[in-house]
Amino acid sequence: MLSLCARSIQRTILSTAPPRCAAAVQSDVRRISTNVNTVDASEIELFSRLSSQWWNERGEFAMLHKMNPVRMEFIKQKLQEIHLEEGTTPTPSSVTPLDGLDILDVGCGGGLLSESLARLGARTTGIDASEANIGIASTHAAGDPQFVRSAKSLNYLHTTAEALLEEGKQYDVVCSMEVLEHVNTPSEFLHVCAQLVKPGGHLFLSTISRTPMAYALTILAVENILGIVTPGTHTYSKYVKPSELLSFFQEYPTPRFASKTGERGAPWITRLYNGLPSRKEAEARGLIYIPWDGRWTLTGRSSTSIDFDLSTLCNYIFWVRKPSNSV
Repeated sequence: MLSLCARSIQRTILSTAPPRCAAAVQSDVRRISTNVNTVDASEIELFSRLSSQWWNERGEFAMLHKMNPVRMEFIKQKLQEIHLEEGTTPTPSSVTPLDGLDILDVGCGGGLLSESLARLGARTTGIDASEANIGIASTHAAGDPQFVRSAKSLNYLHTTAEALLEEGKQYDVVCSMEVLEHVNTPSEFLHVCAQLVKPGGHLFLSTISRTPMAYALTILAVENILGIVTPGTHTYSKYVKPSELLSFFQEYPTPRFASKTGERGAPWITRLYNGLPSRKEAEARGLIYIPWDGRWTLTGRSSTSIDFDLSTLCNYIFWVRKPSNSV
């Protein structure tokens, strides 16, 4: 989570070999079942212990507080871009592209993203497998008159994405920020999130790429050397490369998968152009921390293959759209 420009960290990267592991998404993309629980109990236990710190802007989750405005900016930009492309820009100008949308925040933690989504007019549901996290999120929202006056704008549930899927729930937008790197089986989790998206809807993810750079920054430096976050918060083998997400949604849903789940329709990503998807289907952008400014920044669109995009070597945010003809 430190700047990719920090020279001391870069030197560490060159001399550090991260643990060896199999491709997080690609290796199990064809082994998806419909009844697997992706929740990692040990991860939930860790974040439950830390739940009281969610709204401490200088505590364990300080970096997420600083990252949240950048994640929100990307969500707004991408939805506005699609509105403009399709001629459905909301009016009047005071209305945001989130106004009136049903949005699900999977793994909402203490509610940092959920509250921001609700403030911009989205009917937001935040869910988390940690009861402690939901307690903190609900308590914090209850102290805000905006959410007290409009109870329907923000709702928290102690549940899992799998449970909502069993209820047949679907949303205009599904967000899951800094969660993918904490689940048991990434492909299972992606499948569940994908099914929770309405046809023509949007899926936003932010996570960490599985690269030596990411290992040196997020584990070696941030956890073990600087102690910014609790050691053991991240597991390198769970990191997912953006190229693996592209591959997953190029194949999703596969014929074999569709026969088990009833999903039909074209893959979410139909083809790549010089290693990049169409900006109407998917996009990955780097999230880089600038320590001398104390802020995160969103990198511009890459013009090169995702495999050679240096901006996504560590933290990144990913958007993909579900085809409108999917069932």
